[in-house]
Amino acid sequence: MAAEDFALAGWSMPTLALRPCVHVALSLCVSASHTLTPAWGSCRPDSGCFCFREYSARMGAAHRPDVSFKAMLTVSWFILAHFPGAISTVTPECPDQWPELQPWNPGHDPDHYVYIGQGRALLLTSSATIHSIRISEGGKLVIKDQDETIVLRTRHILIDNGGELHAGSALCPFQGNFSIILYGRADEGVQPDPYFGLKYIGVDRGGTLELHGQKKLSWTFLNKTLHPGGMEEGGYFFERSWGHRGVIVHVIDPKSGTVIHSDRFDTYRSKKESERLVQYLNAVPEGRILSVAVNDEGSRNLDDMARKAMTKLGSKHFLHLGFRHPWSFITVKGNPSSSVEDHVEYHESHPSEFRGSVWLLKPLVPLTGHRGSAAARVFKLFQTEHGEHFNVSSSSEWVQDVEWTEWFEHDKVSYTKGGEKISDLRAAYPGKICNRPIDIQATTADGVNLTTEAVYKKGQDYRFVCYDQGRACQSYRVRFLCGKPGKQLLAGDRNATVALFLELAAVHLRPKLTVTIDTNVNSTILNLEDNVQSWKPGDTLVIASTDYSMYQAEEFQVLPCKACASNQVKVAGKPMYLHIGEEIDGVDMRAEVGLLSRNIVVMGEMEDECYPYSTHICSFFDFDTFGGHIKFALGFKAAHLEGVELKHMGQQLVGQYPIHFHLAGDVDEKGGYNPPTYVRDLSIHHTFSRCVTVHGSNGLLVKDVVGYNSLGHCFFTEDGPEERNTFDHCLGLLVKSGTLLPSDRDSKMCKMITEDSYPGYIPKPRQDCNAVSTFWMANPNNNLVNCAAAGSEETGFWFIFHHVPTGPSAGMYSPGYSEHIPLGKFHNNRAHSNYRAGMIIDNGVKTTEASAKDKRPFLSIISARYSPHQDADPLKPREPAIIKHFTAYKNQDHGAWLRGGDVWLDSCRFADNGIGLTLASGGTFPYDDGSKQEIKNSLFVGESGNVGTEMMDNRIWGPGGLDHSGRTLPIGQ
Repeated sequence: MAAEDFALAGWSMPTLALRPCVHVALSLCVSASHTLTPAWGSCRPDSGCFCFREYSARMGAAHRPDVSFKAMLTVSWFILAHFPGAISTVTPECPDQWPELQPWNPGHDPDHYVYIGQGRALLLTSSATIHSIRISEGGKLVIKDQDETIVLRTRHILIDNGGELHAGSALCPFQGNFSIILYGRADEGVQPDPYFGLKYIGVDRGGTLELHGQKKLSWTFLNKTLHPGGMEEGGYFFERSWGHRGVIVHVIDPKSGTVIHSDRFDTYRSKKESERLVQYLNAVPEGRILSVAVNDEGSRNLDDMARKAMTKLGSKHFLHLGFRHPWSFITVKGNPSSSVEDHVEYHESHPSEFRGSVWLLKPLVPLTGHRGSAAARVFKLFQTEHGEHFNVSSSSEWVQDVEWTEWFEHDKVSYTKGGEKISDLRAAYPGKICNRPIDIQATTADGVNLTTEAVYKKGQDYRFVCYDQGRACQSYRVRFLCGKPGKQLLAGDRNATVALFLELAAVHLRPKLTVTIDTNVNSTILNLEDNVQSWKPGDTLVIASTDYSMYQAEEFQVLPCKACASNQVKVAGKPMYLHIGEEIDGVDMRAEVGLLSRNIVVMGEMEDECYPYSTHICSFFDFDTFGGHIKFALGFKAAHLEGVELKHMGQQLVGQYPIHFHLAGDVDEKGGYNPPTYVRDLSIHHTFSRCVTVHGSNGLLVKDVVGYNSLGHCFFTEDGPEERNTFDHCLGLLVKSGTLLPSDRDSKMCKMITEDSYPGYIPKPRQDCNAVSTFWMANPNNNLVNCAAAGSEETGFWFIFHHVPTGPSAGMYSPGYSEHIPLGKFHNNRAHSNYRAGMIIDNGVKTTEASAKDKRPFLSIISARYSPHQDADPLKPREPAIIKHFTAYKNQDHGAWLRGGDVWLDSCRFADNGIGLTLASGGTFPYDDGSKQEIKNSLFVGESGNVGTEMMDNRIWGPGGLDHSGRTLPIGQ
């Protein structure tokens, strides 16, 4: 139909090309028999009519055509002439514009049980709180897409028997903000549904769930390395305590804000160090920034030359630096007036009196928040040659961490000459009182303060005395201020009494020196691989670790940024860790950056702390883990989720997961689903039991899903018969242990949870448990492409074998099938920051219940061997498992551990792993003679240029690389 034809009716093509989902004010129906019927209401979808309607009020009055009824007739004849086949087939793409919908505003009534059935079609237009919803017998609930946020709070939603729930559609994504909050506790006495449980969205036979949020980029990569502090040229963070004594000097380039050199001068130990300090300062070119501070002690052998050299630079206090005085100083060499300095004359002792051979220790000065310290802190703002501001700060401290014990009741105390022994009280309350309390408080039973003194007599025990108006206390309560033990300090050149006194004072103290260089503004620009203009201010992002520890993942909130390019975002705050944004030594180590925020949210309403709805649960978690969950049952009509955020979902109960396809069979075209079932563009985070569970279901597409901070296996196939499922461009990170299965559990859980074992079972955690994985594949015949396993307490990708299918899937294949089925597509995947391994192909699960013969729990980890053959038939030719373009770096134990015949690797990259790759024997020779393992076109890097982030007391930091400079190392190195 030409544009001029529409012009005859007073309409233009651009107007008609607007959103076809409209608010009905005027309709004209043309029946299939070509009878013209004016309709001033709406057209029923089953009436065989094609309907013209005004556009939504959201589009504004200017877009509404002024069309007479005569003009409508004219247009109708043109439709009949040019599009006869289109009559009776046009349906609005946006569900909230369906003509049969009736506005619904149920209000807030937690006792309201809602049933939507018998052809009712409701449009939710405002927030509501109700007990529960059942949508059945052809009923529909549609969420209105509007500017005002809609929050639906309910205990559960059940969709079955032709019922439908819609928010947006694939062709008309929901643009507003809509949340479903699932509320309720496990211990309220509410009877759970025998199939779905509590706090759920359940999609049963005949049910439809369609949730389609805004289209946003799910995740991408950093394209430029992000340094601690967030500076363009790299921020800097330096922190030291014991073992780094003396004067610490940093030389900083003012043009870039980078540290050029640093050195330590132990002027406590040697005067030669004092001489070396002078030489070092004299050699620094003028114009360079100097940050100088004392850690622990630096005055004992500090000579006049060094003191005067620092004074020449602009210091006013270094000339009189005393024993263990905190001191910090920043200056620009050649410009003494630029100096900033702080100095504290700190005395590490109690106020005291010395009476002969007895020290009488008086109470300490009150400590704010029970934490005492003496700190000399300075900072100064500079600007690089590119105009970027940076701040240099330095802190020299003595830190004292202390806390009060509980109150101990002292009734009918008899007077003891010299006071009561603290050791006697410690014996009465073992483990509750420290050896050498810093302070003592005593009160009457009514809380009236009493006077106390602590006494130490050489060669005897500590004692304390309580006085009530000058008399020894008879009945009182007492508590002690205890410190966290530090390093014992003894000055060898002092008399024994003073040395002992120093020990008393210092046992609870520790030195701390910090130097930082960071940007002045509390924000950071992220340079990314893809166009991220769909990420908006207020969205939350997570940046994955690129070091050994998955806990270096960091969250940030997006800020407005008019100057940002299409591949940049500004985020609030600054990173604490190094996040690589480049290829290093031939290995792509770029950090993944995932989007956590979506405009459609499904979440569980949580309590403030853990409560024991399951055995042992609060022994492992101090937070509530009883979240919501979504479950799809066999025979559901349609299920498509995209652009949805799920948080606080899942429960530490078997079967209650954020997204769970439960024994649903084939969910693609093979099962009659058109379009095939999918979940994509989802953000699943801070969950309490997995991310996506595929259980007894086949052909599911899981694409562009981010799973972050979850308990138990994240992307999880359960019983063994799950096949043909595709995980495409999925990201999982910060995957922690859970309690449900032995393979989910860490060592502590493995030892404590023994109810599912046979009496006399002795747990062996590293054998029976300790297997939590980001991608847990119970059947090799699934596809994983473009996925990233960016941090698990154990493993990234684990292919595990069920000799026979387990649980309700029992009998679905013959014994040994999963050990012989060929591997699906495994291409372009990556794994890093995992504790055990990037990938494992090995082991099976115990498929029998615990018994006297084998006391281990059901589904414990056992041995198994993988030998793929055509059609899973060991008598047919071998079909190698191809691992292509796999990258593994910064995995503590192994980059990959692959056991079995005919596992081939092509074009893979391994770097900075404890062990790069182990090709373990299948153990089947000579029964499978001719099988082989192969690796080609691949790269192995022992220690790359990714040195990680040095942190205070980092137990995995040490010498490495060609120059033996510092770097993070795998555990055990």
